[in-house]
Amino acid sequence: MPQYNFPKRAPVRLLFKSLIYLALGIFTKLEINGKQNQPKKGPYILVANHFSFADPVVLIRITPWKTNFIAGAVAGFAPAWAALFPKLWGAFWVHRGTGSRDALKLAEGWLKSGGVLNIFPEGGAWAQVLRPPRPGVAYIATRSKVSIIPVGIVGLENLFPLRIINRPVIKINIGEPFGPFEVKGRGRERRERLDEIGHAIMEKIAEQLPEDFRGRYSDDPAIREAAKPFEAYPWDDAVEGQVTFQKE
Repeated sequence: MPQYNFPKRAPVRLLFKSLIYLALGIFTKLEINGKQNQPKKGPYILVANHFSFADPVVLIRITPWKTNFIAGAVAGFAPAWAALFPKLWGAFWVHRGTGSRDALKLAEGWLKSGGVLNIFPEGGAWAQVLRPPRPGVAYIATRSKVSIIPVGIVGLENLFPLRIINRPVIKINIGEPFGPFEVKGRGRERRERLDEIGHAIMEKIAEQLPEDFRGRYSDDPAIREAAKPFEAYPWDDAVEGQVTFQKE
């Protein structure tokens, strides 16, 4: 299991965190709810909805610098320049369609070393309603056996274009810790249990969002029905290239 030297990237991450504090203070009206639910330090997994390519920014705002992400190696629907940030930060890259075992192992090692791991279970920001999770979040949750913190990010899709007048209201709702989870069995039984855990995680995220954004996890049948066209994973048939992963 990889071990990590936290101070290695500390200067870059502290600089980013300072700039994020400044930028969100200037360009948004930021409201953070539920601060008391977040542990002072890791290890724990923070899970959040993914409606905007800028979502990692607000998670950095609320977590210690000893935090990292699982991120798609290909930017997907984000602008090309947005891919520079996770590279400089040092995210764990997931290559869609490959299983990305290296990234999952690195994430486990990160948690084992006391870090905070941020995951967007939906695996991409292609809609502004909650969608089903990818299998990686349940896999990591059951392997690491740490607490999970659900977060709802509301309003970040209104951040651009940046403006000082009529700044958008951004709400970060931090829920109570839950888990850890354990899974037993093999084959189909194990996969079904992992799917159940994945949906349980999404339900906790949904509790931190207004009803209109809960998609599949809404109590309103009309909202669930309207969300169905967005549930298909856009990269189901994609097999992306590989990279060499490095320890922190």
